[in-house]
Amino acid sequence: MKFNKKLQSMRTYEAGKPIELVVREFGIEPKDIIKLASNENPYGCSLKVQEAVKDIVANMALYPDDSMIKLKDALSSRFEVENKNIIIGSGSDQVIEFLMHAKADENSKILINSVTFAMYEIYARHVGSEIIRTSSQKHDLDEFYMLYKKENPDIIFLCTPNNPTGDALDVNKIFEFLDKIDGETLVVVDGAYMEYAAFKDGSKSLNPKELIQKYENVIYLGTFSKAYGLGGMRVGYGLADEKIIKELYKLRPPFNITTLSLEAASVALSDEEFVNNSIALNFKEMKRYEDFAKKKKIDIIESYTNFITLCLNNNQNSTQLSNSLLQKGMIVRDLSSYGMNAIRVTVGTNEQNSRFFELASEFI
Repeated sequence: MKFNKKLQSMRTYEAGKPIELVVREFGIEPKDIIKLASNENPYGCSLKVQEAVKDIVANMALYPDDSMIKLKDALSSRFEVENKNIIIGSGSDQVIEFLMHAKADENSKILINSVTFAMYEIYARHVGSEIIRTSSQKHDLDEFYMLYKKENPDIIFLCTPNNPTGDALDVNKIFEFLDKIDGETLVVVDGAYMEYAAFKDGSKSLNPKELIQKYENVIYLGTFSKAYGLGGMRVGYGLADEKIIKELYKLRPPFNITTLSLEAASVALSDEEFVNNSIALNFKEMKRYEDFAKKKKIDIIESYTNFITLCLNNNQNSTQLSNSLLQKGMIVRDLSSYGMNAIRVTVGTNEQNSRFFELASEFI
């Protein structure tokens, strides 16, 4: 059987190893497995969300509200933008897929960082576009601009804070960069972890309203999967000029967000106390990782997210460490596929992190 030729050179996105698979492969009890691989909120989601979802389970026979008016109104109020500036996706990666099909084709070039979210490249391959990568591990906007001038890309992706490294760009540097980009080039600013960056350092805190009002060729992406603890609900969003949103709606399938997900995301936005407490605990626990790395004489990348990247020494191997931890019920993300001898670890609860330090110390 023949398939689309564009699929031949594509690699499959590998999500964090699920707990169920670890149970099956190693015979470990589910209660003894700790997953620190997918950057989920270890404190779950708001209790208000849990109660709200219970109340609407009886309406599961009905299709969702395809206007998504309740969630749009909540996002509109939060970011001080109009509903016409908002599109909702099944995770922000669905919005990325819309963007790729709306703007790119086999004649297009897509500019991305050398180490960044894998779905940018995968969706670009869907439409046959050429990938242009920087050489720098961290976002170097001078190099981005040099490649922009040389390659004339159709889409530029800026992931800040960046996944999987955790570093973030200064807001003033982003605006200086965008000032030099022509209006025909779409710039995607992926702020999946922006809530964490904004909490830690105001210079990294990007205001989506200011961004999209100043630049008609820019779209800001956000998600409910991280700080809001709704990874299982799959809700993301894009904020942009009305002209961009209109084109994306031509690609959006009907009822792409479930009734439960819409309700959960809407309520989650209203519980700022839960989000702020989760983020505060995250950075309190992250300090323990920084101390651990210093003690073990391994490098870290300063993180503005809910995960931290530990860069191992030459006499250590990230794949071996990841496998060693896995066999003991600890799931982390091996970054060898990104060309890095490093692991990415989601910052968990105090108990989960203590267990990581214990197990990792046996290897390092």
